Amino acid sequence: MRLHWLSHTSSTCALSSVGSSFTMRLSYHIQVPLQTMVPTILSVSSPKKVTKPPGRFSTRSGTPTSWILVLTLFGIFSMIKVVRVWHPDDLRNDNSFTILPTTRLGTYRSVIEEVVKPFGTSRLGSNLTLSSKLFWRESDGVNFHPCIEFSSTYTTMSPSLTSTKSKYLIVVVNGGLNQQRNQIVDSVIIARILGAALVVPILQVNQIWEDKSEFSDIFDVAHFKRTLKDDVRIVTNLPSTLIMSKPIEIRDTPFDSNPEWFRSHYASKFHKGSVLLLRSLDSRLAKDLPGDLQRLRCKVAFHALRFSAPIQALGERLAERIAKHGPYVALHLRLERDVWVRTGCSSGLGPSFEEEIEKERIQKPQFLTTRNNMTSTERRKAGQCPLNAEEVGRLLRALGATDRTIIFWAGGEPFGGAEALKPLVNKFPLLYNKNDIALPGELKEFETRKSMLAAIDYLVCLKSDLFIPSHGGNMGRAVKGSRIYAGWGKNITPNKRLMLRVLDNTTISKEEADQSIADLHTDPTHQFEESTGKKVVDVLSNPIPDCMCQVKSTKE
Repeated sequence: MRLHWLSHTSSTCALSSVGSSFTMRLSYHIQVPLQTMVPTILSVSSPKKVTKPPGRFSTRSGTPTSWILVLTLFGIFSMIKVVRVWHPDDLRNDNSFTILPTTRLGTYRSVIEEVVKPFGTSRLGSNLTLSSKLFWRESDGVNFHPCIEFSSTYTTMSPSLTSTKSKYLIVVVNGGLNQQRNQIVDSVIIARILGAALVVPILQVNQIWEDKSEFSDIFDVAHFKRTLKDDVRIVTNLPSTLIMSKPIEIRDTPFDSNPEWFRSHYASKFHKGSVLLLRSLDSRLAKDLPGDLQRLRCKVAFHALRFSAPIQALGERLAERIAKHGPYVALHLRLERDVWVRTGCSSGLGPSFEEEIEKERIQKPQFLTTRNNMTSTERRKAGQCPLNAEEVGRLLRALGATDRTIIFWAGGEPFGGAEALKPLVNKFPLLYNKNDIALPGELKEFETRKSMLAAIDYLVCLKSDLFIPSHGGNMGRAVKGSRIYAGWGKNITPNKRLMLRVLDNTTISKEEADQSIADLHTDPTHQFEESTGKKVVDVLSNPIPDCMCQVKSTKE
């Protein structure tokens, strides 16, 4: 049984009792003895009984001192009121509880009796202030719906292309989950271009994540094949007659190659054999393709690539568990060690942390993916670095988030541990990740599979009311595109370059800086494309207009 006590004394404390052990679970995945966090409750042992002759003021029931002690204890306990205080386990259960700030980073936060309920619109409730409504509200005049319609030429060619049994394409995809996902999408497009049957893609073990998951562990293979049966023939394995054949392997596909390049360079290679093997397809296929191929990209990404049943079920369950407490923001935080190593950026955690990262860059220079002729300061000013926890906190405050806003953060273990998250936790106590809202044992089968854990994060972010990535990586773009396509909530892609210029300006007040940051992110079209001055052609992050049509108004 779990009891929570709330005292009306000046030093309010909460106790959690499970059997005879007292523990309080921190958000940062650790168990801390409760006695190290709250004052120790002293037990008073009864003194040895001493027989004294009756005095003038004594009675059979004891001395006046005993009565005073009894009355004092009665008075103290009469002041204690038992109330239901929110505990992280409440969010794990499927019962309705009110969310209150929880213990963070080993510092106990007292809880007031007057419950503060999360806010929102639609599922979010109607008793909102104007600023709260503006925080959650989507842009006006944005009415699009999915419309994937292929041309007659495309549909006419499909029967012959989907029945081919003479050419097979094997693709090995690398990187993290969403990098692999992009390559899987492109492998389907390339198979269509070459008129070849596609063998279910092979996932290469990631050198950073060390994840050995196979395609069927992460994605629903049957659904993948069934959804694309009219576009590309997909097989689980090569036919028995070709299993022993050595495929023609190609590794040097140039970046941003168009369909004509693939046809002219690869179609002829099938004459020398029936199996073609491609590796490292990341960004090899051009982003800007003819309309039918762009629409096929959307069909693969938004329809065919459904997660496997265990991932899908748990991801949706966690999203529902947090959503029933009110609207929530999903943050994709890029604070992991490998992110700081690869980007060449400063974590902002101090000299000792920076020295540690720099040593790893020297030991593993192949991980550094950014231009080496820029300093970390120059990269940050150019908007090429992930926002750290302090910067994300400033952005949320400027946009109108409060200490009552429920926030789900997705991502791996932050470099610097709890210290890296402290600036966010201090501003937003209702900050949780999948480990906080999962029931004991729910994540056990995924613990060693980082790609599968990333897929669970993906689903919880997908169902949020507002999604904000701290860095423009593959997951941020993929989640944003999927949310736009499905019509789920609001997206804000931080304009890091201009925002950091405001934060670094010491000549303006904090209020002026917050207003400027808010103004940068209130453009009605902002959730669909970032203001970079370049044409957005990545249909997976912005499916408008290639895969979505604008809904005409009644007047029109």
